Amino acid sequence: MATRILLEGRPGSGKTTAIRRLAALLRAGEAVGFTTEEIREGGARVGFALETLAGRRGVLAHVGLPGPPRVGRYGVDLGVMERLAVPSLVWQPTAASGAAKGLVLVDELGRMELAYPPFQEAVRELFAGEVDVVATVHAQPGPFTDELKRRADVELLQVSRANRDTLPEWLAARLER
Repeated sequence: MATRILLEGRPGSGKTTAIRRLAALLRAGEAVGFTTEEIREGGARVGFALETLAGRRGVLAHVGLPGPPRVGRYGVDLGVMERLAVPSLVWQPTAASGAAKGLVLVDELGRMELAYPPFQEAVRELFAGEVDVVATVHAQPGPFTDELKRRADVELLQVSRANRDTLPEWLAARLER
């Protein structure tokens, strides 16, 4: 049975830090997916970048983007979701990976990412498939993420500043092939 873990936490709790460290602990080719990070200018957050584990990168949201959609003060580039995020969720076994089963890391299932309906569908397919999934989610309620959190096959783990440094190693050991 596939492992499905949602890492839940408030903004700044370390969800992205934990999933990036987990990705770094895995052997090359063992996982696919993407992470996000803040874009800062002069100390102020002005947007978010999305980077696949394969190294492709794009600006997901920015105060200078017109949208639609808009999430808060950010315009969201749904083309980044189409070109980078959705394709990064497809795990293909390779000789180099040596993994019998795939792992998809998703940072994150947030309002910006979920504004693209094909991304929601890709995530539903992930959770219905045989691949292991570790994804980050906000602690605040939302229809899509609440549905995932209620699934019987999903383990919900709280991320905090206290456990974000030890959580990646624990997860890596648990997911070890």
